[in-house]
Amino acid sequence: MGEKVVAGQFDLSDRQRYREKLQKCLTGLERLLDEKGFDRAKNLMGVEIELNLAGRDGMPKMLNGQVLERIASRDFQTELAMFNLEVNIAPHRLGGRVFDRLAEELRISLAYADRKAGEVDAGIVMIGILPTLDRDDLVSSNLSEVDRYTLLNDQIVAARGEDFQLDIDGVEHLRCTSRSIAPEAACTSVQLHLQVTPARFADVWNAAQVASAAQIAVGANSPFLFGRELWRESRPPLFLQATDTRPPELQAQGVRPRTWFGERWISSAHDLFEENLRYFPALLPICHEEDPLEVLDAGGVPKLAELVLHNGTVYRWNRPVYDIADGVPHLRVENRVLPAGPTITDVIANAAFYYGLVRALAEESRPVWTRLPFEAAEANFDAACRDGIDARFVWPRRGRYGGTGEVDAVTLVRDELLPLAAAGLDAWGVEAADRDLYLGVIEERCRRRVNGAAWQAATFHRALEQGLGRGDALAATTRRYAELMHVGEPVHTWPVGLPEPVPLG
Repeated sequence: MGEKVVAGQFDLSDRQRYREKLQKCLTGLERLLDEKGFDRAKNLMGVEIELNLAGRDGMPKMLNGQVLERIASRDFQTELAMFNLEVNIAPHRLGGRVFDRLAEELRISLAYADRKAGEVDAGIVMIGILPTLDRDDLVSSNLSEVDRYTLLNDQIVAARGEDFQLDIDGVEHLRCTSRSIAPEAACTSVQLHLQVTPARFADVWNAAQVASAAQIAVGANSPFLFGRELWRESRPPLFLQATDTRPPELQAQGVRPRTWFGERWISSAHDLFEENLRYFPALLPICHEEDPLEVLDAGGVPKLAELVLHNGTVYRWNRPVYDIADGVPHLRVENRVLPAGPTITDVIANAAFYYGLVRALAEESRPVWTRLPFEAAEANFDAACRDGIDARFVWPRRGRYGGTGEVDAVTLVRDELLPLAAAGLDAWGVEAADRDLYLGVIEERCRRRVNGAAWQAATFHRALEQGLGRGDALAATTRRYAELMHVGEPVHTWPVGLPEPVPLG
């Protein structure tokens, strides 16, 4: 969730001073871009995974403070609610057997965390939305005891000025209200970072936007919320509505939400940072003592603290990141579209597909985004969230006449995007064994038309057919999911349904 902050009160002058500091930061960023003051390309990637804590009964456990105390590792951090954790994997250079190394690191880290969670009768569940969450679980009293979350909640609630309306119409229709941003905590994701040079940033970000729909189609894993079956990937509409500072009147005026896909292809990283300042008022107007322009004049590297903090409160699905490592500034694209889970193999397969596809799309001589309207890319993203692996997309036609046509997501991924992803991984220098293993997982999902969301929905309905009530069916599905997650075989191999009871005697 970004930098740590200390809770406090803001007076009327704070926002004006913060706005002025933001403009200084943006000018500082412009100077760094003009002076080519950023780190050279290092082909570095990073992974963060948000996790859930649940008991043996499949129900959420509000115990992240106790679990983190037992884990005692800086790799694990709090997230928004007390049933959330986040694990951060150190950056890796793309190439060789990087994905196998990542998979092994994650297995060791998550197994250790799960053992420590077991000391307080909890376990780690890696899933987009925990199916057993209830409205009573997602209230402000269950937010993590961290100043930033309390302050962020207070500021978003104050900006909205009324209850948040959750209205998601999918397989079933959910309509309810919340007095806090706590429902956002239901959304647990995988965040994929890629360090890029300023010259390549726009192409990589545009490519990531194009890839987002396909990522969701093959990786959807969030079909349930508050006991209702909604979209195959319900996180995006939930995240948007749970953090929406706009009352209905501002929505009707077309004011942009803080959680959004964007509205245009870009030509520079500056475009996104500038839009964030121009469109979105500050939620946390906390001023740092640094003057970024004075730091630059003295030959130093500015933290751009206000810009970084503000950027962290605008929830783009592909977010620009400014950061400093070893005294040198760099830019990253943070891809935030994927849900967590189902297994480590699935997470790494999703990552391999993303990094390979983005590399290939960004280097095409005639990029997809020059032939695909931005509105079509956004519509593809929405279609993938609604329908998952059964989605249909608008996509540029091949051949002399050009234009766009409609294509089944599975056909597009198998026939066009997987070969591109393979070529992209080759360009990164990833070994063929890693490439074939993890892209093979994506291919098998497409062949069987199974991802995490499809398995969850099928198993839930099988449980209903066996006579379980809705709540019991969701809990049983969650328990079975957790069991198979820890076995570790990819989700397309999972048997649908609950195991047969063992006869007595």
